[in-house]
Amino acid sequence: MNEFIIAATRTMKSYAAEVAELVTKFPSFNSFKSSINAVDLLSTDRFADGEKEVVVGSSIRGKDVFLFAGCARNEAGLNVDEAKIELYHSVDALKRAQAERIMVFEPYMSCSRSDRTTRRSSVGLWGHFKILASLGAPHYITYQLHSDKSHSMIDPVSCVIDDIPALNLLKQWLCDMYIRDMDTLYKIRDSWAFCSVDAGGEKLARKFANSFGVPLVIAHKQRDYSRQNSVECINILSGEPLNGKILWVVDDMIDTAGSVDTLIRALAPLEPTEINLMAIHPVFSPPAANRLRKLSEEKLLSRIVVIDTINCLAKDKIPGLEIVPSAGLSAKVIQTVACSGSMAKLLEEFSAEQYFSSPTLFNF
Repeated sequence: MNEFIIAATRTMKSYAAEVAELVTKFPSFNSFKSSINAVDLLSTDRFADGEKEVVVGSSIRGKDVFLFAGCARNEAGLNVDEAKIELYHSVDALKRAQAERIMVFEPYMSCSRSDRTTRRSSVGLWGHFKILASLGAPHYITYQLHSDKSHSMIDPVSCVIDDIPALNLLKQWLCDMYIRDMDTLYKIRDSWAFCSVDAGGEKLARKFANSFGVPLVIAHKQRDYSRQNSVECINILSGEPLNGKILWVVDDMIDTAGSVDTLIRALAPLEPTEINLMAIHPVFSPPAANRLRKLSEEKLLSRIVVIDTINCLAKDKIPGLEIVPSAGLSAKVIQTVACSGSMAKLLEEFSAEQYFSSPTLFNF
């Protein structure tokens, strides 16, 4: 195992510091735990004309570097373009400082939706991968890319990707906070259902339904392609009545919440007991907070559960918002990579029955 450090751009220093603290608690890192946390290693200078330069504050020669960065909403208040440029400068600076390996850890890949290879549009995801690999980052780590096809945009000769399914964090949260034991798990199978946001999200929703042994509901939405982030209508496909059910609408991200707003208003007349929303990435682009707050005020939406892959500034603006921490999982990922271990445990499907039978089986 090579010596490694955890660094961060300005966008994720607080998150990286939390991860570093958890990593130092692993017994395998006792020999050099004092040197793992290098969150403040990088500093950013500005020239008079607005150009920037990232500086490495101390020697990292021969060390592996896990570089945390986020190009979406962030604690430093940087916009998407500036955050990306700072990330690219950081990788270049680390490479020039002769880091042994640079592993970029972006919990949320902000350009993951720019994955459509049409003839006359740029592909932001491909460009991001290409730049990072060419600058000298041979390993990329993230949580739940927007589509499976995204993996094919990385050339494994120059860079490898670990796309960790953060779904299991949400499933474990449901077990710990709302189910708690095997008896309750059996009871919810008659009263819960998981619903996709659209037909494309069926695979994701089905994973939740299978993990808990409850029914699946599929929403089929017709988009208005003349406008971005807009939906004309939604058809609900269910094998049984939804009245009296507790519905969990699941998706990989909540952006403007336009699809969610339309879906929940389509589900409400079917008289479920309550409707809840779960998503991995809380993008929350305007007017998402207003839409979700209005749904809550109208008693159409009970709770929203998301993961902290993005700095969630809307925490106090959205009623019923619950944020699931992911630092523990990130620490486990780093331990696995640093020790050249197997990712199999982090990639396997979650089973609520197995979790209650043996909680340590899915211990992140």
